[in-house]
Amino acid sequence: MNKIEHLGIAVHDLEASNALFEKLMGVPHYKIEEVASEGVRTSFFKAGPNKIELLQAIDDNSPIAKFLEKRGEGIHHIAFAVDDIVAEIERLVQEGFSVLNTTPKKGADNKLVAFLHPKGTNGVLIELCQEVPDLGEELPQ
Repeated sequence: MNKIEHLGIAVHDLEASNALFEKLMGVPHYKIEEVASEGVRTSFFKAGPNKIELLQAIDDNSPIAKFLEKRGEGIHHIAFAVDDIVAEIERLVQEGFSVLNTTPKKGADNKLVAFLHPKGTNGVLIELCQEVPDLGEELPQ
C-alpha cells in the first residue's frame, strides 16, 4: 500500500455536502460521477495531496443507503493506493483478511477497486485503489 488515496464520507445530500466541503476545504469539488454498479453518486475534493470522496446513495438497496440507515452520515471507508491490485488482494487473502470482491471492479475516479470486510480491520471498511491502466494495457482478470 503506497498511501491513503482518499477518505470516503457517506452523505444524505450531495449538493448540500458539496457546499459544506467547499467552505471547509477552500476549493470546489473537481468531479461528480455516478457509479451505477454501487448505486452511488460521488463527488471528489482535493486540497494538496489529500482527497475526500462524498458518497450519496441513488439506490435504496445500495451499500451506502444501508450504511446511512444504520450509522448516519460519516466516514464510510479509507482507501489506499496500490500499484498492483491483484497482487495486493492475493497478499491480503494469504494474510487472512476477508476480501469482499476478489476480482477488482471499476470504481469512481478512474480506479479499479476492491474492499476488505470491516470485521477483519477493526470495524473500518478498507478500499484498495489502482489507477485504471492505459488503454493499451490489459485489465486484471
